[in-house]
Amino acid sequence: MDDEKYFKNLTNRERAIFEGGISMGALYHQFVGTPINLDTCDSLEKAIEESILLQPAIIDVDVKLDKSMIKQACGSAGYTSLEGNMLNIEITTKVEDIAVVTCISYNEELQYPLMYIKE
Repeated sequence: MDDEKYFKNLTNRERAIFEGGISMGALYHQFVGTPINLDTCDSLEKAIEESILLQPAIIDVDVKLDKSMIKQACGSAGYTSLEGNMLNIEITTKVEDIAVVTCISYNEELQYPLMYIKE
């Protein structure tokens, strides 16, 4: 991809963080609200991983949905909607020799699904 001219003002680390942040925001807003139950957890985890891996600089995605929370939230209809507090995701981006891990997980202290840079 010949996009270097658009990012020449960024270091490799800044670009890796940028790509991770864009991907994390995209997946959050794309998948939160998806109907889910315990039978569909594994396939949704895989779908999220595979779709995010298509984006620039992404070299690894690890998605773990909180199955106990999903089980508890399933009502009489047998499903619930995916919520941000059910997400535990790590995205690894790499730009040249710099790798960065961007995460989202529910932060009890803040009572918020927090996106942050782990490494």
